[in-house]
Amino acid sequence: MEVVGDRTEYATTYANADGTTFTLDQSAVPVRVRAGDGSWVTPDPTLKVRADGSVGPTASVVDLAFSPGGDGSGLVEIARNGTSLWLGWPGTLPKPTLDGASATYVDVLPGVDLRMAATTEGFRDLLVVKTPAAATNPALQKVAFSLRTEALTVAPTSGGGMTAVDDNARSVFTAPAAMMWDSQGDASTTGTGSTSARTTGSVQGSEPSPSPASTTDPSSGTPDDPTAGPGEGDASAMLPVQVTSDSLALIPDADLLGNSDSSAFPVYIDPTVGLDQTAHTYLRSDGVSDFNWGNGSDNEGKGMGHCSSWNGYYCGPGYTERLYFQFSPSGLAGKKVLSATFRATESWSFTCDARWVDLDRTSNISSSTTWSRRPSYLGTVASRSVSAGRGSRCNPSQPAAPIEFTGSSLTSAVGNLAAGKFSRLTLMLIARDETDTSAWKRFRDDAVLSTTYVGLPGVPTKAGIVQGSGISCATNSGDPDVIGDPTPSLTATVWTATGGGSGASLRAHFYVQQKNSDGSWSVATEPVRPTSGYVGNGVVLTYPSPITLSEGPLYRLAVFSRSYYDSGGSYLESHSTVTTKGWCYFKVDTTEVFSEK
Repeated sequence: MEVVGDRTEYATTYANADGTTFTLDQSAVPVRVRAGDGSWVTPDPTLKVRADGSVGPTASVVDLAFSPGGDGSGLVEIARNGTSLWLGWPGTLPKPTLDGASATYVDVLPGVDLRMAATTEGFRDLLVVKTPAAATNPALQKVAFSLRTEALTVAPTSGGGMTAVDDNARSVFTAPAAMMWDSQGDASTTGTGSTSARTTGSVQGSEPSPSPASTTDPSSGTPDDPTAGPGEGDASAMLPVQVTSDSLALIPDADLLGNSDSSAFPVYIDPTVGLDQTAHTYLRSDGVSDFNWGNGSDNEGKGMGHCSSWNGYYCGPGYTERLYFQFSPSGLAGKKVLSATFRATESWSFTCDARWVDLDRTSNISSSTTWSRRPSYLGTVASRSVSAGRGSRCNPSQPAAPIEFTGSSLTSAVGNLAAGKFSRLTLMLIARDETDTSAWKRFRDDAVLSTTYVGLPGVPTKAGIVQGSGISCATNSGDPDVIGDPTPSLTATVWTATGGGSGASLRAHFYVQQKNSDGSWSVATEPVRPTSGYVGNGVVLTYPSPITLSEGPLYRLAVFSRSYYDSGGSYLESHSTVTTKGWCYFKVDTTEVFSEK
């Protein structure tokens, strides 16, 4: 299972070279996590034994601890933002064998291993049923983990999964239906002269023809990981998770466990738990899905397109794969989106020749999303014709590379996200031609939504005329302020909109009108200050009128904030202070002031 928390940064913000705009990079996976000393470090799921004997990752998003062995009730403890969840194994646990990010508890049942693996966002666990004899154990007819929570309430979901919500009814952990698969794909290729697709969508063989009886992915030259998920030829099943207040259980598929053919083993059982705020999911037309999927031991990621045979290469029996990434508006509030780019690393392709990939907007995803309940299409926002990941097989070489998607449609979609027009932005990578196996590609989970923005200007505050040590603003035209200085000091405090961020390049636009004898109004002066340079959020700007105002006429003042970008060549202007406090009315009468002196 995979449990995820938010003691992490999924986004970075930096100033651009023009000095007036900024870029926010939102990542589908953690960028940095908080270390014990408070510093930010790169996520590192490598397990180590801690001073208290527990086993945990080097740098994790959440507080995570695996059991060092012994009483199974303490199999794993996970905590996030004052909430906690514990899972327990019904029995005694042996001391685990550590290998990188994995801890394997051998023979927790006869012939059954329990493999726990830390990820950058939590953990996964996998039951490995190694033989047909092990599969007959009555304890596998229903696999139940004890469940204990603090400040969380658990409940089943309509998709066969689980949700755990905090006291504010916010989802903290979610779980899709569990997955189970066997090893028939391995058995079906032994000695046949063809190769298998052990990881989902792996391209097998090496040019010019597939290598015999191999389970090596030529994109990386390393053996595929059978624990990563069902590959080509593997029988699989989705298992609804049964949830009570004190247990999380599932009933394994009887047909998969009951297969007496030893070549179909090991059989793998994998319930998963994830955090939907950082959602990305993989869907396959034969029903296989993987919520918050990772890149696997080969760092190749997941497939996208039609997985079949092409030009001597074999990928799968003809299923279709799609990849989805979901982004929140966090960090975009109060900002005007100037441009947006979606970027993900293409790690493998069938051919050196470019093929079209579309980036589509869809309805949102969750841990319950499946192929049969896949998101609705909401329009294509960008496209690329590309090929990457084949390295020296191409001339010139085409190594794995980040592929960027950009354009006005994507920028508009991200702008609407920033404006709060929808709660999440979900983007799908899809082969334009899903019948063409040569268009099949793999992408890593390192997707980034990069947004260049300028802070929206907010309505100024404390606008008016400086009189003595105070600021005056008479909002009743019948009872205006009377001032003695024909070049009065105009003042206001400028802001960006809430969330607009620090570093904004602001000026004030003072707007003074004069009432004419016929009752109409005309512009008297409208200085923008400062005349050079800019100020930041919450700065008080006070400047004398650039013209000498006449005695007698009625004047009125409004002030706008301006936020500049494009090196000062463009700006956004806020609503005026008229929308918040009304006009500031005044007259000039130097005689009255002098008599007072």
